[in-house]
Amino acid sequence: MISPLAYIDPEAQIGNNCEIAPFVYIDKNVVIGDNNKIMPHACIMYGTRIGNNNTIFPGAVIGAVPQDLKFKGEESTAEIGDNNLIRENVTINRGTASKGKTIVGNNNLLMESVHVAHDVILGSGCIIGNSTKFGGEVIIDDNAIVSASVLTHQFCHIGGYTMVQGGSRFSKDIPPYIIAGREPITYAGLNIVGLRRRGFSNELIENIHNAYRLIYQSGLNVSEALEKVKKEVPMSPEIEYIINFIENSERGIIR
Repeated sequence: MISPLAYIDPEAQIGNNCEIAPFVYIDKNVVIGDNNKIMPHACIMYGTRIGNNNTIFPGAVIGAVPQDLKFKGEESTAEIGDNNLIRENVTINRGTASKGKTIVGNNNLLMESVHVAHDVILGSGCIIGNSTKFGGEVIIDDNAIVSASVLTHQFCHIGGYTMVQGGSRFSKDIPPYIIAGREPITYAGLNIVGLRRRGFSNELIENIHNAYRLIYQSGLNVSEALEKVKKEVPMSPEIEYIINFIENSERGIIR
């Protein structure tokens, strides 16, 4: 299952039942779990940690040093969970002194030429479209869909269950459960189809919709709208998530 034409540093740790193709490069200080498939010309660099049942396609580079001039060679990692599909030419850089690690969770699809910069935290169950780029320290919550060729400014936060239109670019946070699109990017409604597919009840979807009507369509500023949401919308973990996301947003939310 391991080609003699692959280079694997003697210090690398490889789990059971892994398939490693010709011309794969695996550096020292790498730990790879079980049942992974690594295709030709993939490079797994120093400091990478990979879980189980991942498929890594040709040309992917995981764990390369950050593209951050503040990086001085400090110890850091790129940590990949389980059951991810990492397609051709995806690049995932390891962390810097800021957070120390870049994280990709479980059950994600990263399509061709996605870039995940240093100290990014990418949750689980996400779909990331071709050629989308995440700047340093971006956070993407679980079950987000970010379409192709999206440019995300460093430090931005993308909420869970969100869908971001292809070709978008933004430098503010995108709250959960919505569709973000148009040019310049703005709130474009609730991700109703996505929420129904994930099993959200009609009542819960309506409550989320009512919260965003107050936030985006009431004419109130964000703080006033959130106070109104707290008083008028039945509280649930999903509504609390919206409120906490917006209250803790350091860059402000898209409008």
